[in-house]
Amino acid sequence: MPKIKDPSLASRGELKIGWARTRMPVLSLLRSEYGSKKPLQGKRVGAGLHVTKETAVLVEALMSAGASVSVCASNPLSTQDDVAARLVDEGADVYAWKGMNNEEYYWAVNQVLASRPEIILDDGGDLTVAAIASNVQLDGGCEETTTGIIRARALEKQGKLRFPLIAVNDAETKWEFDNVYGTGQSALDGIIRATNILLAGKTVVVSGYGHVGRGIANRARGMGAEVIVTEVSPVNALKARMDGFRVTKMDEAAKIGDLFITATGNKSVITEEHFRLMKDGAVLANAGHFNVEIDVNALEKIAESKREVRDFNVEYDLGGKKLFLLAEGRLINLTAAEGHPSEVMDMSFSNQFLSALYLKDHGHEMKPGVHPVPREQDEQVALLKLRSMGIEIDTLTEEQESYLGGYGEGTS
Repeated sequence: MPKIKDPSLASRGELKIGWARTRMPVLSLLRSEYGSKKPLQGKRVGAGLHVTKETAVLVEALMSAGASVSVCASNPLSTQDDVAARLVDEGADVYAWKGMNNEEYYWAVNQVLASRPEIILDDGGDLTVAAIASNVQLDGGCEETTTGIIRARALEKQGKLRFPLIAVNDAETKWEFDNVYGTGQSALDGIIRATNILLAGKTVVVSGYGHVGRGIANRARGMGAEVIVTEVSPVNALKARMDGFRVTKMDEAAKIGDLFITATGNKSVITEEHFRLMKDGAVLANAGHFNVEIDVNALEKIAESKREVRDFNVEYDLGGKKLFLLAEGRLINLTAAEGHPSEVMDMSFSNQFLSALYLKDHGHEMKPGVHPVPREQDEQVALLKLRSMGIEIDTLTEEQESYLGGYGEGTS
């Protein structure tokens, strides 16, 4: 039986999902196209995703295509309880509620695996890792986010990834938009909701200048902040500097930052030594998938006391200064806000939907391991998104295609 917080919230969830549907035209078009064909008829799909209104539109599309779907959360604090209630009303098996503890979280993951899914859609890798540990037999899986791809490649390297897994995160129509524009906006949205601080005039330290960090840094600068970037990659650090940002070590940035945002996908990025260097009133937030980038245990250890001063905002008194940790160091955009805007998730979840169809048709012939999203699919999603925005683009002429495929023409 599904387990959610409150079934009576379903009507409010439908309003949220309805709003998202109108802003996800590509996925809605795919749902309409494949809803009549039922290509997933009889297929069992397990999803470990953030249970948001946008995820609900994806689940609806999968069920419309004939799949039975079981859903668990991919973060203990990211579930929208009204959306979960509505999905249960629509026939999905949902095991998720906001505020799950660690035991409840993994219980829910195992409930999804107990449904014997043939295809899984994951966000962060917890469902994938649990499926491998439980020896669940799968036709294949899809992974939504950078952290999950890192874990999947580690499993592949060790010979433990026994099924094909499509790296949805690495599609250009995912990480060049979802990661950059989606996280860039929604991370700041979560920070503002949790603090109501003015970003203009603040010194914002962004740790990590991958796609996510780049998006956050640019949005913070656009709101009037001075942005400092910390990095371990010389290439990414150079990109940040050439984009006009100050680049320094965290040891130096810790002394002057007003707001710190981690976006690395790694652990122990901000540690006890950095807490001790920070000035009174500094705010800490994380935009990476797991709550390991900020060393919360170290902060707990050195604090004399703590108290929640706003929703998802805890004040730590270090004796002589106070630091403020947002969302327990978990994903700020999904804990304190609503996650990415529906418009950008339209492309990401269209890729998830089409990748599930691809696995259904081709999973049996794919080798175990991490696979890219087919280029044709990536371009199809981009083209459909452009058309939904009323944008037409040029196409190559036969002469141009011939020229790009040849070598005979040179200097004349």
